[in-house]
Amino acid sequence: MSEKEINLTPEMFEKLDDSEKNSEFIAVEIKTFFQDAWNRYKKNKLAMVGLIFIVIMILGAVFGPMLSKYGFEDQDLMMRNVLPCLDHPFGTDKLGRDIFVRVMYGGRISLAIGFSSAFICLVVGVLYGGIAGYVGGKVDLIMMRVVEIIDSIPSLLYVILILMVFGNNIPAMMLAICFTAWIGMARQVRQQVRSIKEMEYSLAAKVLGCSHPRILLKHLIVNAIGPIIVNLTMMVPSAIFTESFLSFVGIGLDPSIPSWGKLANDCRGLFFTYPIQIVWVIAAISLTCLSLNFIGDGIGEAFQAKNR
Repeated sequence: MSEKEINLTPEMFEKLDDSEKNSEFIAVEIKTFFQDAWNRYKKNKLAMVGLIFIVIMILGAVFGPMLSKYGFEDQDLMMRNVLPCLDHPFGTDKLGRDIFVRVMYGGRISLAIGFSSAFICLVVGVLYGGIAGYVGGKVDLIMMRVVEIIDSIPSLLYVILILMVFGNNIPAMMLAICFTAWIGMARQVRQQVRSIKEMEYSLAAKVLGCSHPRILLKHLIVNAIGPIIVNLTMMVPSAIFTESFLSFVGIGLDPSIPSWGKLANDCRGLFFTYPIQIVWVIAAISLTCLSLNFIGDGIGEAFQAKNR
């Protein structure tokens, strides 16, 4: 092509003004997966209320007894069954002990059991279900039959047997709760892994020579993290309620351990004369479980694929 046909001259071009260079540029903020989920989570008002309440409850359980001038075992027989007042916000019990301090201290026990049991179930359930779903075949068949055998016996029988053998202490209670609670997590993880292990990124990692543990942990479980976290948040209130129920009926923790269930059991005899005493414990259990359910629903909506 000749220069005459092209006929390009400097006059044909005009330098663009700096103010017009980015006139059609669309700025998009780069977000990570969890940042995007957090932005959607913040839009759920009930989930944020639940999160704020849980944070306040945890801070109160940790620092409340430390900052109070009363101990959870301090007795004052001259101040028995006192109604709520400035010095005793929740009143006192039949032995003159401050109910506010005892509820906050009981929160330490119940929340610690709830979160610790959920974490143990998370580790066991994710590993067990992930291996069963990834390997498949006879290994999956045998592992799921074992799960069905364990799940066929009522969990209350396991709880009673474990507490009888190991005693009414916190580790035994956590073992009793976790003995069957991990099964739901394992089944869900197995289902998620089986549905995504044949996707392109998993096959690409296998072709590139990644080891099976790396594929399972770095690719499959990470991409199923949404349902796993939702299930985890639902396990915490279940563990708290289980411990409270067992302690309330008298087969839970040792009477010297003031968990929420034990406090409710102590106030049961005064229900018709001083019902306000049991209200505080029931409110703490109910609001905590309700808040954790709100958090679970909010996380489920935040990680839902169709919202991304």
